[in-house]
Amino acid sequence: MKRILLLGAGKIGEMIAAMLVGSGDYEVVLGDQDELALARVAKITKVETKLVDARSHESLTAAMSGCFAVLSAMPFTVNPGIGKAAKEAGCHYLDLTEDVASTRAIKDLARDSKIAFIPQCGLAPGFISIVANDLAKGFDSLQNVHLRVGALPKYPTNVLKYNLTWSTDGLINEYLNPCEAVVDGEMKEVPPLEGLEHFSLDGIPYEAFNTSGGLGTLAESLAGKVQNLNYRTVRYPGHRDIVKMLLMDLRLAEKPDLVKEIFEHSIPMTKQDVVLIFVTVSGHRDGRFMQESYAQKVYAREMFGRVWSAIQITTASGICAVLDILATGGLPQQGFIRQEDIKLSDFLANRFGRNYALSESNVENAAVDGVVASK
Repeated sequence: MKRILLLGAGKIGEMIAAMLVGSGDYEVVLGDQDELALARVAKITKVETKLVDARSHESLTAAMSGCFAVLSAMPFTVNPGIGKAAKEAGCHYLDLTEDVASTRAIKDLARDSKIAFIPQCGLAPGFISIVANDLAKGFDSLQNVHLRVGALPKYPTNVLKYNLTWSTDGLINEYLNPCEAVVDGEMKEVPPLEGLEHFSLDGIPYEAFNTSGGLGTLAESLAGKVQNLNYRTVRYPGHRDIVKMLLMDLRLAEKPDLVKEIFEHSIPMTKQDVVLIFVTVSGHRDGRFMQESYAQKVYAREMFGRVWSAIQITTASGICAVLDILATGGLPQQGFIRQEDIKLSDFLANRFGRNYALSESNVENAAVDGVVASK
């Protein structure tokens, strides 16, 4: 049984803890400075809890002693420090960040490292890059690679047509920061909240627009191979215009702490959500211009005796699947590992990764290795 240090006792951390403990193959130590959060997770699943200061190098290295890996479900700002401690402790490192600068810092740490550094192990970046890269491999030359992901309320009721389902800091970060893209064969930064487009899936209308971080390292991996590559966040129609008015026209982008306060005061959380994943790749194959797409919706459902949101399930399943593949020798044991280095077939065959293959219609009968419970 491998000992894992999981940092962060928030919404995603508690789902990761439940999944890993539920598998029966991992001994999980949950670290955080919030004693109430630690106690809450300990009531849900059998974890060892430890007060850990993620900004203290000494606290981190002490907590990592004897651990196979550290999983960060913490704010992206502390990840470089966690990575530095992991390198010193000889502990494999995985995180969920969408932040570009943090990932670059982790990549620097991975140089000449004797442990594996695997950032961006969630949904987007994460699983979305695995899907896109798998589709891209089927083409002789690539024209367009479009990645679209949305974590949406199943029952939108407010004017924003949105509910909080994950980190508010992460949400604001992706709305404010420049976005990587490949445009006409050249790597570029494009502005957030631009590139508005509309599409429908299953008869439901959506909009999508540029947000930061969702491509992960895929732009770097496909540079020189694709003409156009971009990532856009999916929302219900009308959301982008309101957010752009708040952040740009009213200049609230200059006060992100105030935006966070307003959002958390005014926008209710929900566990009745749906995660939409939509990837489209076009290019030439055998002399013909072709297109292939991957579309999936993952819904909130009951697992381990309680209801979990779709964003909790997908994000936690991503990092747990990558950890599992690493632990069983399916990934290199040292250096920097990109999400697109992981085979889609290996991910979906994994007991945690299979959560991505479950739709609302078939989840009632699902029971995968004790990780997915019947509804």
